[in-house]
Amino acid sequence: MLRGVNRVLLAIAGLVLVALGGSVLAIGLGVPAPSWWLHDGRHDVLLGEAERTRWRDEGWWWPVVLAVLAVLVLLCLWWLVAVVRRRRPAEVLVDTGDGEGAVLRGRALEQALAEEAGRLDGVRRAHVLLTGRRTAPRARVHVLLEPHVDPGAALHALTTGVLAHARDSTGLAALPAEVRLHGVKHRAERVS
Repeated sequence: MLRGVNRVLLAIAGLVLVALGGSVLAIGLGVPAPSWWLHDGRHDVLLGEAERTRWRDEGWWWPVVLAVLAVLVLLCLWWLVAVVRRRRPAEVLVDTGDGEGAVLRGRALEQALAEEAGRLDGVRRAHVLLTGRRTAPRARVHVLLEPHVDPGAALHALTTGVLAHARDSTGLAALPAEVRLHGVKHRAERVS
């Protein structure tokens, strides 16, 4: 959801900046200004003396300006943190058993889990996504099952086989997983 919000906000901000900047540039280059435009021509200033000093003597003006700017700064910082924050661990810390540790790429573990889950009986396709921290990853597993497979048996094989094998191989105390099972949908065919 955050990705969609990010794209919408970037698109709106981009359109506003292009429209305002383009129109100011066009008027500055000599294109006649429309009748509804704020400024009359290429030598008109953006903010005149009267516009800049209009609300200065009002007691509510500066607190409102500062509050709006503070909210804008906080929203921009929240947006920056949301965009920069990494949702997937780039690496998983593996316990080698000798007091040292090794690092395993997160995508390699995802691929290994998906391939092993895809080899289970009745599984057409599996997709794995790791989330969490590098010392405590979590797995999101999406499995597409063939129509003849019992979902309970497939879930049991996945948790006791694939996920347990990954947990033991990496030396993790636990590997929490969210598993979503979907059945293959076949189109109806006419039998003659």
